Amino acid sequence: MAYCSLSTIVSSRSSTPMASLSPAASLPLNSRSLPKSFLRSPTKGFTPCSIRFASSMRSSSRRFAAKAYLEGDLPLVGNKSPDFEAEAVFDQEFINVKLSDYLGKKYVILFFYPLDFTFVCPTEITAFSDRYAEFEKLNTEILGVSIDSVYLRRPPCGIWKLELFLSSVDSPLQFSHLAWVQTDRKSGGLGDLKYPLISDVTKSISKSYGVLIPDQGIALRGLFIIDKEGVIQHSTINNLAIGRSVDETLRTLQALRYVQENPDEVCPAGWKPGEKSMKPDPKLSKEYFAAI
Repeated sequence: MAYCSLSTIVSSRSSTPMASLSPAASLPLNSRSLPKSFLRSPTKGFTPCSIRFASSMRSSSRRFAAKAYLEGDLPLVGNKSPDFEAEAVFDQEFINVKLSDYLGKKYVILFFYPLDFTFVCPTEITAFSDRYAEFEKLNTEILGVSIDSVYLRRPPCGIWKLELFLSSVDSPLQFSHLAWVQTDRKSGGLGDLKYPLISDVTKSISKSYGVLIPDQGIALRGLFIIDKEGVIQHSTINNLAIGRSVDETLRTLQALRYVQENPDEVCPAGWKPGEKSMKPDPKLSKEYFAAI
């Protein structure tokens, strides 16, 4: 069997990475198959890796917002984000991340990706890291999540050494956030990141956010924007082969902040800061349409 071995050695750790979260309804997912371009080959090394909804649009407050009632299967957008606590890698160290710690303090960009050491994933992860300062100016934290372990797999020899046997996606402990961060970008790694990578080895976080592919045990490319009150205000989910746009994520965050700061206004398609917004009123909205 062909495999890729990295010489990264770290000290032995006996703790087992765990993720825990509060109970939350999850959206049912149909079985999906991994595209052949995403799977790893053992011989070739790396290969192309009933909702009830109500709208609150009362003219008295001119507030345009959606709220989902807690009845049956509920949409995540408009509701409190499922809380979780899990281990993560940040600044080449192991840390603990709890989503509710950001309540009342920061917006959060929470994004899921399928696996470490794949191909689309590092382009997204590094793109968010390279643009981190722009999100930081908007009082926003970025959190990346996958089902990979923060730790290295321990081989029989008794030392911690990463050995990436590329024949299966069913053994997440074979992959490591730490090793990926310690691998430079030119070699398919991430290098240093400006935000944490969270380990969801129990798959409970992915399941609670409705992005877990049950028969594959990995997450779709889900992205959620969570406001300072812990409410999910935006979500997007891509299939495995389609990367996400940092530009669009940033634009959506800017639009969210604008409407929260100006509750009597809404943002039309493609709105960017400095552009004209709209009043959610049959008469007052004519001012916007007359100007375009």
